[in-house]
Amino acid sequence: MSTYDVRIHAILINQLSGSKKSYTVRWKVAGQPFRKTFATRALAESFRSKLVVAQREGVAFDEKIGLPEPMARELNSRSWYDLATAFVDMKWSSAAATQRKSIADALTTVTPALLRTSRGAPAEADIRRALYSWVLNKTRREAGAPPDDLAPVVKWLSANTLPLSEVAHPATIRKALDRLTTRLDGGPAAANTVARKRAVIYSALKYAVELRYLDAHPMDFIQWRAPRNVEQVDRKVVVNPEQARSLLAAVRDRDPHLEGFFACMYFAALRPSEVIHLRVDECELPEEGWGWLHLSGSTQHVGEDWSDSGAALEDRELKHRAKRATRDVPACPELVRILRRHRQTYCRSSDGRMFSAAGRGLTPVSKSTYLRAWRQARARALTPSQQRSPLARRPYDLRHAAVSLWLNSGVPATQVAQWAGHSVHVLLSVYASCIDGQDEAARMRIEAALGPAGPETPTR
Repeated sequence: MSTYDVRIHAILINQLSGSKKSYTVRWKVAGQPFRKTFATRALAESFRSKLVVAQREGVAFDEKIGLPEPMARELNSRSWYDLATAFVDMKWSSAAATQRKSIADALTTVTPALLRTSRGAPAEADIRRALYSWVLNKTRREAGAPPDDLAPVVKWLSANTLPLSEVAHPATIRKALDRLTTRLDGGPAAANTVARKRAVIYSALKYAVELRYLDAHPMDFIQWRAPRNVEQVDRKVVVNPEQARSLLAAVRDRDPHLEGFFACMYFAALRPSEVIHLRVDECELPEEGWGWLHLSGSTQHVGEDWSDSGAALEDRELKHRAKRATRDVPACPELVRILRRHRQTYCRSSDGRMFSAAGRGLTPVSKSTYLRAWRQARARALTPSQQRSPLARRPYDLRHAAVSLWLNSGVPATQVAQWAGHSVHVLLSVYASCIDGQDEAARMRIEAALGPAGPETPTR
């Protein structure tokens, strides 16, 4: 419904933290109050002037969203579905395959909270599948019509997501953000997962502002606190050297071509993607003593649907490093012996990779292959109670064990951070609970600083 009963008030100045201010335009349509907040006075005055001009020219206002009818029609014509697909398309060419998946995952998570109605809605599992596998995948969407089983779901979604005018409401934004904090099974999502997805949603809405679909970023004006990001390594996952060697022996008995793969993770703290990328000519393996691994990149498992080449693997730069940056990691004598044996027996890859599927040099080691080998090794090397525990449940826990061992051995944190490819801040915050003996050492230093106690004062 529309009306000509409009009152426009003066701009309200809001004092934020420090010297920052925001500016709120207030007006009433048929007695219903509306307000819109801007980061600068110029933006607020520009928006208010549009309302004043429409009122003076006798333009009717939409009672539901409080805007002049031409502005209301323009805003209602753009939906969350339109913004999500436009954002994906804008990001696609410059994003790595892993980032494309991350964007699609975040938008898929939040979209069920931004639906206009539940009437005639497909099952939520079908909505998620349609979004992730087709709507939010630019390559598949541009290849043609959606698969027959997804076509009705896509059609319903395109017609039933909220217009951006309603998405911008604080209550709607809060509902969408709350959606990020819960996993599909109902449990709480990890804090870093929430932070990653929130960043994607923020960027998508920022793109709406850039396109002039929204006048201001709606997330800037609500108080919403994400779960506290405490991502420390649980010391219960960290194996000791004896347990690590037992696990490596179990791998050697069943999958000998993967012993060196896991040894790189335990003795040199490599990430799985870095081990897959490792080339023969990057390994300095002397006959005796310590060697070096000169890392130049990582190989990510991204899935065929997300890469430009259609391959499941994608070579990338080292994590948190420039494209041509390298990282040198020392290889202890035990690791050198394992890798020399592996190189002599299994290195037949045409592209020079150290590790390949089944050791035949045909394709790189797949994620399913090394995960299967690790499950079997745990079953053979650990006791039943240890198997039920989180001890080395994931291959990645070998990297945690390596970094923890270095820190507990007294290697300076700056050196450990350099070898592991972390910042010192992240290293100490993530591995704080795995550094043994620090309390006792600190007490001894305090006691030494205090010096010997003086004679006791007799009591009266």
